[in-house]
Amino acid sequence: MDRKMDPMGKAITEYHRTGKADRLRVFSPLFEEDEIPLATLFRSYETMPKIERKALDMAEGKVLDVGAGAGCHSLVLQERGLDVTAIDISPHSIETMRERGVRKVMEQDFFTLEGNYDSILMLMNGIGIVGTLERMPEFFKQIDKILVPGGQLLCDSSDISYVFDDDMPDMGYYGEQSFWMQYKDTIGEPFPWLYIDAETLRKVADANGFIAEVVAEGDHYDYLARITRK
Repeated sequence: MDRKMDPMGKAITEYHRTGKADRLRVFSPLFEEDEIPLATLFRSYETMPKIERKALDMAEGKVLDVGAGAGCHSLVLQERGLDVTAIDISPHSIETMRERGVRKVMEQDFFTLEGNYDSILMLMNGIGIVGTLERMPEFFKQIDKILVPGGQLLCDSSDISYVFDDDMPDMGYYGEQSFWMQYKDTIGEPFPWLYIDAETLRKVADANGFIAEVVAEGDHYDYLARITRK
């Protein structure tokens, strides 16, 4: 990612170094303007949502933290003695994680990553990086490549059908959305993002040789899934 086009990374870095930051604004064609509270990216284990705590408690062996952001999940597991590698495509986030003490950090696209891991974490709607249902077979192919035999993927997502009530959009899968971010005068490129409901995830996983099991549910249509090979 171009350092000049990294609004989230710039916001993370400023918050880390100064303890405060401007609004990290989030825009979408279908939703009203929103923002990401920067403090949530630096939270401790005790202040994380229950599904994130559950995922961290289930993580074992050699761990990959995908889209690690400010590194809050990696730091918890690292303190527990696990071998954790944090990856992100944001160069500013990578610098911040190193400054915070995450020992293994890579600026890396998940889909071109090589290596082998016992547990893969994709938290804070991290599976959203897949973007579309059409790309799920490619996603599972990559999981199959880097996940060791007997390994697990722990990911959370949300069923956003509640947003539309009974007026579902007449275009593809309702969980396929697009967003862009702005921090101060830095505006990022639009990116696709996937919110996948648990039943659709189960079906797609099954079609690609995996089993998806919901192991925890959050307070607002969100859930944690454990995905393993058949």
